[in-house]
Amino acid sequence: MTIKLYTAATPNGWKISIALEEMGLPYEVRVIDFATQEQKADWYLKLNPNGRIPTLDDDGFIMFESGAILTYLAEKTGKFLPRDVHGRSRVLQWLMFQMSGIGPMMGQANVFFRYFPEKIQPVIERYQREVMRLFGVLDRQLASHEYIAGQYSIADMALWPWVSGYEWSGVSVAEFPSLERWLALVGARPAVQAGRDVPIKRDRAAEIEAARQTGPKMLV
Repeated sequence: MTIKLYTAATPNGWKISIALEEMGLPYEVRVIDFATQEQKADWYLKLNPNGRIPTLDDDGFIMFESGAILTYLAEKTGKFLPRDVHGRSRVLQWLMFQMSGIGPMMGQANVFFRYFPEKIQPVIERYQREVMRLFGVLDRQLASHEYIAGQYSIADMALWPWVSGYEWSGVSVAEFPSLERWLALVGARPAVQAGRDVPIKRDRAAEIEAARQTGPKMLV
């Protein structure tokens, strides 16, 4: 039975479509319509009690939480997660860093910078500063590592969809050369490009230009 991915065009959704593409696993896509709050529908809450995306159905085994799904897929295929205890731990540390730091902080920066009806500048700057601090952590790690945990792994797959959208948080990566190098390196992978186009093909150049032309002044 084919894997079924319930997803939408968000960084957390792209993590899983990128992983499925990288691992060469066949899958079907069911797009969840945020405009109609489909993620809160009773049928979907039976699959994902948190009412978020992504959700994965692997032959009747249902999973939610993107970090857990990435770990499951890596273990299922034996790819992108070292089997030795130290190597595995290194990857999982950076995966948790994305889930506990990069994702929540960039998410809040995005909301207050782009979408919140009132522009509360101290709040915007607080989240932007924290995003920049976290980017500094990544930059220092990547100064001595080609990929975040050494070899390409599910940690890179988790981090890239978020970090690559830095414009939407109103920040810049210009002062982080190692992070810029890594963004280009991972972004050039065909499977990453394919996964980033799920559930719809996107015009990355247009998105970047739109991000630069809208919203309050960027914190750089």
